[in-house]
Amino acid sequence: MSSGVIQVKSNYDFENTYSRLKAALEANPNIFIVKEFDHGKNAEGIGLELGKAQAIFFGNPKTGTPLMQGNILAALDLPQKFLVYEQNGEVFVAYNDPLYLQQRHAIGSDAGEVLGMIGTALGSFAQAATN
Repeated sequence: MSSGVIQVKSNYDFENTYSRLKAALEANPNIFIVKEFDHGKNAEGIGLELGKAQAIFFGNPKTGTPLMQGNILAALDLPQKFLVYEQNGEVFVAYNDPLYLQQRHAIGSDAGEVLGMIGTALGSFAQAATN
């Protein structure tokens, strides 16, 4: 976890993992999907091969804004995002550990409760997609 990235191996293929993740996010009324980004398709568009890799950006301004108020540079990592990718025949869901972001952006310890809540939610979404 020294890189601040959490990776969860999926029990499903790429398409099912991504669909399950998106459905879990959409089912939460507090979450707004901001953008979906297909890195693999974009690579193909310029004649390169990357494989299956899609990112989904999402957030909740009620939890993200106070973090940015603590340090506006946190906006470099917000909104939150998941990356679903396939590598060597295995599928993973990856995301930033919120506690790492707290350290990276020197967000005050008073944000620890919110960051813990975000971490729990991210873990739940990843589990819904992979198990």
